[in-house]
Amino acid sequence: MVRIYGTMGPSCETQETLEAMLARGLSGLRLNMSHATPEECLGRVKTIRAACDAVQRPCDIVLDLKGPEQRVGWLKKPLCLYPGDELILKSKNRKEELPILCVPPAVVDSVEPGDRLLVHDGMVTIEVVEALEPELYTPPVPQPGGEAQAADTRETEDADGLAEDTEDDEPADGTPEVIVRKRFLCRTICGGRISSQQSVKIVNKELDGPILSAIDLSALYIAREMDINGVMLSFVRNAEDVLEAKAALASRDLNVRVFSKIESVTGIAHLDEIIEVSDVIIIARGDLGNAVPLWELPGVQKRIAARCRQAGKPFMVATQMLQSMTAKAVPYRAELLDIYNAVMDGASYVMVTGETAIGKYPVEVIDFLAKTAAEAEKDMQAALE
Repeated sequence: MVRIYGTMGPSCETQETLEAMLARGLSGLRLNMSHATPEECLGRVKTIRAACDAVQRPCDIVLDLKGPEQRVGWLKKPLCLYPGDELILKSKNRKEELPILCVPPAVVDSVEPGDRLLVHDGMVTIEVVEALEPELYTPPVPQPGGEAQAADTRETEDADGLAEDTEDDEPADGTPEVIVRKRFLCRTICGGRISSQQSVKIVNKELDGPILSAIDLSALYIAREMDINGVMLSFVRNAEDVLEAKAALASRDLNVRVFSKIESVTGIAHLDEIIEVSDVIIIARGDLGNAVPLWELPGVQKRIAARCRQAGKPFMVATQMLQSMTAKAVPYRAELLDIYNAVMDGASYVMVTGETAIGKYPVEVIDFLAKTAAEAEKDMQAALE
């Protein structure tokens, strides 16, 4: 039986809503570590378990770890861009005359004039026009009284190297050091609304990074308290990534399933070895659709599904399965066909993300997802008889 997964978020964080989703066929919930702290996740898990007890239905809980993915920094308000709008790309949010897109240092260090960036699964496209004069920053000097003073705005870094203005930064060793920060002038190609922590990718470039981020490792320390059933690994590149994550889980006595997300060209190239060491493969079509031309994505999905079937490995299809239901109560016909085809191709799981996390109709989303999957399973069974 196909398992129906949703994503936890503000739209479904009450016990009442979760109970209704479980009654409609929900069998698993994804906790996205890119949008919540481990402590926030722990609180949500308690609500999920209470809902399960109330309706006497089980529910898998899976942590979606951040890994080497890159995301927009924290914005004080959404950035609305139109085609032709200019903006500054940088890794710190200090003031500029133009709007600022704050991204991790790894992105700024890797871009060059002519590169294009895809934000929020390609909803917004930005072209890098030229390198600007770098920004020079001198950390504040500790004063005898113990207070640090600086001639300009003080900043601090969060766990991912992004910055927000603050009033209490000082150099680690007390010695002033001039820091050079790259800046780029960019132009909007395809406009849209950019919010905090949305994905960002440089077209045709893959950035290195550990399979488990600092946030991921901190989450695993309290994962036992969450009583989770699995972890999702982002941007899996090869079997070594999976084995490294499994070792980290084992060292914390976490015997849970590992869901490996295929969302890069490198992951596709090493698919067979990733399949061999993973418990579940996820065809993560959001970033995968940024890694390959969109018109090639359907074929890539079909080929990954076929190789999973040949290996006898369960797989999940995710991303934009019922995207229209983020704002409307009835889905597009094409979305229902997408779900049906995924199940007919052998998917053991289908999952929605923003539809339940921030959408207006999380209960109805699960209802359509579960009923369409069940219809496909019924037709598959009929074909065998």
